Amino acid sequence: MEQTATRVSSLLKLLSHRDRLMVLCHLSQGEMAAGEIAEALEKKAPAMSQQLAVLRREGLIEARREGQSIYYRIADEDAVAIMGFLYERFCGDDPVHGSEADNLSEGEIA
Repeated sequence: MEQTATRVSSLLKLLSHRDRLMVLCHLSQGEMAAGEIAEALEKKAPAMSQQLAVLRREGLIEARREGQSIYYRIADEDAVAIMGFLYERFCGDDPVHGSEADNLSEGEIA
């Protein structure tokens, strides 16, 4: 149980960074090119590259090259499951607590 707790804690730390969470939210919908991710998040390439590198180093995502483009996808099954839950719960057509979450100020906990 201790090893599992360590693994889950590490995964949640990775997800706790807003930009990494947003990257994984987009990738939970399917493979995307690095430029598409940066555009979707309205971030410059260097900032996105840094976050993609962290996710790749930790094994959450994998990359493949096609010509000049690099495409990313979620590779970690646990990350896929968590992101599926988070997307359904908070980002789907009818998020369960969307209005409550929108009303929270930064730093508040529901």
